[in-house]
Amino acid sequence: MSFLLTWLVTGIAAAVATWLVPGMVVLGGIPGIIIFALSIALVNAIIRPIMHAISLPITILTLGIFHFVINALALNIASWLSLNVFGIGVYVTDFWAALWGSIVISIVSAIVGSVIRPNEN
Repeated sequence: MSFLLTWLVTGIAAAVATWLVPGMVVLGGIPGIIIFALSIALVNAIIRPIMHAISLPITILTLGIFHFVINALALNIASWLSLNVFGIGVYVTDFWAALWGSIVISIVSAIVGSVIRPNEN
């Protein structure tokens, strides 16, 4: 059940990001956003921890700012995965769209997650 709630929250956050960030284009409508949210979940579970571990020295040197770059790269990988494996998803045009999209997705996920699961500590 926790995975489904996380997928729902990520899907809502991705929909808001595609609405707010000009460089994120939905291909396939609502199913495209659902597949994109699944791709984000897969990338966050498998690839992103490896990227964080490898980039730890530069993250320490930049006082954590490099996390934004890692999140943008993870969003680009999720976009590529959704479009090339599943055929539908969200197309991210460039790095800046991925950067702003990852920031919007993080903020909206935190807000929606706190509304859906308010008592979970």
